[in-house]
Amino acid sequence: MEDVALRLKELLFPSIADVAVLSVDANIEIVRVDAQCIADGAVCPVCRVWSNRIHGSYLRFPADVPSGGRSVVLQLRVRRFACGNPGCTRRAFVEQIPGLTRRHGQRTERLRSTLAAVGLALAGRAGARIARVLGVSVSRSTVLRLVDALPDPEVAAPRVVGVDEYATRKGRHYGTVLVDIETRRPIDLLPDREASSLAAWLADRPGIEVVCRDRAPFFAEGASTGAPQAIQVADRWHLWHNLSEAAERAVAQHRSCLRALVPAAHGPEPEPAPEEEPPGSPWPTGHRFADRTRARHAAVHALLEAGHSRRSIQRQLGMTWRTVKQLADAAVPEELFTDQWQNRPSVLDDYKPYLDDRWNEGFTNAWKLWEEIVPLGYKGSYQRVRAYLHKNRTSPRLVTARPPSPRTVSGWILSRPETLTEPEQLQLKTLRTHCPELDALTRHVRSFAVMLTQRQGEHLPAWLDAVRQDDLPSLHTLAGGIDRDLDAVTAGLTLPWSSGAVEGHANRIKMLKRQMFGRAGFALLRKRVLLA
Repeated sequence: MEDVALRLKELLFPSIADVAVLSVDANIEIVRVDAQCIADGAVCPVCRVWSNRIHGSYLRFPADVPSGGRSVVLQLRVRRFACGNPGCTRRAFVEQIPGLTRRHGQRTERLRSTLAAVGLALAGRAGARIARVLGVSVSRSTVLRLVDALPDPEVAAPRVVGVDEYATRKGRHYGTVLVDIETRRPIDLLPDREASSLAAWLADRPGIEVVCRDRAPFFAEGASTGAPQAIQVADRWHLWHNLSEAAERAVAQHRSCLRALVPAAHGPEPEPAPEEEPPGSPWPTGHRFADRTRARHAAVHALLEAGHSRRSIQRQLGMTWRTVKQLADAAVPEELFTDQWQNRPSVLDDYKPYLDDRWNEGFTNAWKLWEEIVPLGYKGSYQRVRAYLHKNRTSPRLVTARPPSPRTVSGWILSRPETLTEPEQLQLKTLRTHCPELDALTRHVRSFAVMLTQRQGEHLPAWLDAVRQDDLPSLHTLAGGIDRDLDAVTAGLTLPWSSGAVEGHANRIKMLKRQMFGRAGFALLRKRVLLA
């Protein structure tokens, strides 16, 4: 019998020493394990004095991890001990089995840790559903309470810290995530992205030597205030991203140079123009107003020839007396046509040449074109612009090649030369030959790429001087921003540290936030980020 009890104990509680299994009762839905503690005594939780004076005992029924899809409940007999310290405020206390029970606990420690792990991975509702599948009936609130009860992880004092923002509500509310770059693990979350919050966090950790950040001004100010001894490193990915945006703007400003890449169109012979209408017929057949006038004229004259009076025709056709008179007096319907509507001036007339030029450049978005001509003084509606461009869409025209878009050309400039195909290299060479500004842009981008990949930050001042000598306003704007953050940018182009790990955790925070439908508070989100 003792051998059976020992085997059950090793099977059910392999890592717990002071417990003995008396019996196991299993049915279809539940497994009940009868156990008791076999320690000689216990330590008072208040005064920490050992006691072996048994005052009584009672049964506890904590839930344990399920077995084979069935719930497991312990029928655990625990003893009450009298405290032997006369000065202790506790007269009696209940023994706790380390690793198995805790005071007022309804679940064993291993079941608590299992549910907490499920809660960290899936949060409340999803965690409760998975727990029911595993054989544990638990509510979402209980899962969240178990997660909230977990202690924060102990983190060694970081030496290299990465900082970035994350959105709790995009466009409205942001927080700050801090990552230990050396271990690539998050070490804290701040509920806002204010410079003062970051400065206070950094000031409590004087051992920080390097702060990796993007070029946001509030992070720069917070790092300078809270850790003046640390080296600030601007992230290389953000630098390259800023350069790519400036390059695309520069190419868009020289959009007319892209026409050099379009060969001369050699389309089919144009179709012969349709025969012109006679001078007395300015409205062609198929025009809805002309067709309606012809039909009404024919109906009125048919009734007149049948002997009806004009008053009778007015009543039958539902027309006014003046309309019947005009139709009856006209021998042919063309006498009623007038070209005053065709030749009426439009508020769009002064802007049609601009629209035609932009259309020929391959820009066909009516809304964007309307936004372009409004600053030029256009007072009309967007619908008038759309109707005018609709004629260009539906009118037959020669099929010609469009010039590449500014984004495509900027992609050629930003790519490694050896990765471009032969046609792309030829087109870029042609473009650089016809446009000195884009040739200068290509040289500046490629020299910056060499600085960035080979970490030659000492060449940055010379690069900035070379940029200012060319007519590239978008690069001048970028150079001005780099000047304001020159030390951090130079360190980013020189030192091996970067914010890549921080960007990865910012994306992970997005996933956790969406998994909880954006309804989790800061405390729960922080627990899941730091502990999962």
